[in-house]
Amino acid sequence: MGFEIRKTATEDLERVMQIYAQARAFMAEHGNPNQWGPRGWPPQQLIEADIAAGDSYVCTHEGRVVGVFYFVQGTDIDPTYRVIEDGAWIGDDTYGVVHRIASDGSVPGVGTACIEWAYRQCGHLRIDTHEDNTVMQGLLAKCGFVRCGIIHVVEDNYPRIAFERV
Repeated sequence: MGFEIRKTATEDLERVMQIYAQARAFMAEHGNPNQWGPRGWPPQQLIEADIAAGDSYVCTHEGRVVGVFYFVQGTDIDPTYRVIEDGAWIGDDTYGVVHRIASDGSVPGVGTACIEWAYRQCGHLRIDTHEDNTVMQGLLAKCGFVRCGIIHVVEDNYPRIAFERV
């Protein structure tokens, strides 16, 4: 559909924060008010740090930023993934992590484009989502992810469903 993925530039920050605000509203309207809503997640300072570290990416369509996500790869890169309950990870080698993925909703396929791009970078992805985020769960199933168990994040007390694709 003509999507391009690139590192987020400092000049993209305002647009990225608009997309996150839209995503919070979308989640609340679709039965998932607790994942990002109560805390105004993600905070701008975190996104600024992601940009500075080179781990924030935007998805553009016809030159317009329509999506955003965090991506990093390595070994043992996400401390919240060290302990998994009610299951197990499939692989334990180098993997990529996608977090904070959001779309402005203007163009279909943004989520798929972002996840498939990340998968092509390393061939092994882990991702998690709130149990109420049925939209993301559907996207992950469509993209070939397998439910692996439950993990816990430091930001809140809601367990997250952990998924992996190898």
